Amino acid sequence: MNEMKVFTFDVDEAYAKQHNELQRNTRSLVISGVALFVISLVAAALIWFFVDPSSHWHVLGSAGLALFGVMMLLVTIAIPRALGSAQDLYSAHPLAPAIITEDQGTTVTLTALVNTNVDPEDRPRWALTSLVTKPLPNTADTVGTKVPVAAVGAQRTAQEQKRWKTITPMPIAWGTPDPQVIASARGAVPQEQWRKLERACKREELVQASKKGLTQL
Repeated sequence: MNEMKVFTFDVDEAYAKQHNELQRNTRSLVISGVALFVISLVAAALIWFFVDPSSHWHVLGSAGLALFGVMMLLVTIAIPRALGSAQDLYSAHPLAPAIITEDQGTTVTLTALVNTNVDPEDRPRWALTSLVTKPLPNTADTVGTKVPVAAVGAQRTAQEQKRWKTITPMPIAWGTPDPQVIASARGAVPQEQWRKLERACKREELVQASKKGLTQL
């Protein structure tokens, strides 16, 4: 039950770009960052040309906004490089079980059992985490449907470097249109982990808390 293994498969990158909401959210952040860069430079130029040169805002305002814009651009460039391709993400993060716990029609809620340890060799510290997403391709929307995911860990605090602060479930179904690959991933999750997740999901308070962040079991 303790093993958290990566599920290796050939990711269809074009398909992932269409369906992977984690990557789509990253692209939205990039677009927002570029927009902030442009707005900051325009605002800096307006201050430089239209504010009285004798005012301290002439230099401070234009320089501050320009610097802010450049910082946003650097962060924007760094985000997709840090995230990597869909293949990189699936290859770097362990397979985990998830269950559809809510079906709202236009969205479903995935609740996953994840190991919060950064080092997979350490004794697991299990938690629930939930993700609201659009209905998954090649997957039934029915509450209780088993969904294999990659548990994408992110953020660590200075006080706790050995544990993930956030973990995002990334469905295998976002990376391939092949139902057989999804079925293989589902079968690769140890049955004890599925049972542990199903028992936890019967506790409504845990499921609700997991929507706000990692909920320790």
